[in-house]
Amino acid sequence: MERETANLGLIFMRPLYRDPERLAKTIQEWLKKKIEGSGRRGGIVGLSGGIDSAVVAGLLKKVCGLQMLAVIMPCHSQEDDVKDAYKVAESLDLPHTLVDLTSVYDALVKSVSSAVDDDFEVLPLANAKPRLRMTTLYMLGQQRRYLVCGTGNKAELTIGYFTKHGDSGVDVLPLGDLLKQEVRELARYLEIPEEIINKPPSAGLWKGQTDEGEIGFSYDLIDKYLAGGDVPVEVKDKIEEMNRRTSHKRDVPPICVIDDNDTTQGW
Repeated sequence: MERETANLGLIFMRPLYRDPERLAKTIQEWLKKKIEGSGRRGGIVGLSGGIDSAVVAGLLKKVCGLQMLAVIMPCHSQEDDVKDAYKVAESLDLPHTLVDLTSVYDALVKSVSSAVDDDFEVLPLANAKPRLRMTTLYMLGQQRRYLVCGTGNKAELTIGYFTKHGDSGVDVLPLGDLLKQEVRELARYLEIPEEIINKPPSAGLWKGQTDEGEIGFSYDLIDKYLAGGDVPVEVKDKIEEMNRRTSHKRDVPPICVIDDNDTTQGW
């Protein structure tokens, strides 16, 4: 089915899900070119215990061998998420390390709290966590000359479900053109543990938080919309509104360009 989505400026016409073997091969070749083209020695990724980071880590291992690093970065995180991250690292035999950011986060919140009149709201506190994690990845990546690899998929990028200058602050997005179900199928192809694949998607920003609960509908519906399928009109409208509202997250920061030929200012 073909549909033109004017607000996204795209036309979709393809099978709903693509072959995971072809996706893996294409992404691996792309990653290799990006790493070599940047003059880097390998790649680094944050390992959250979720499916997206597991897939990126698995692909990096195939491309880079031991010249990669998966970093587990708990920050008031759920214990199960840390256990799942280690499970992925062990299952895929990944070079990995742990950097506990809890005390750093607490010190930051304490320092910044003196500059606000009231208690912080939930989102500013939650979004500080992925921003601290990305700072950590760039410190380690620069030290090792590794490219920082993000984990965002097409559904998340389309609706802006990521933290600006946090999990979006990366060098490359290997999964950026993949629907969520394509990520799941790619995970099975890479032999990632089934319990990680079936785990409810969550950014782990607060206890009980899930992606789909916060978004308000399922990734399957977003996938169907992006592939040109029919979805309820209220879902279509919300996806397109989220896309418009979060466009600033996907754009390079705007520059105020000064017109030196403008003589109206009396310079």
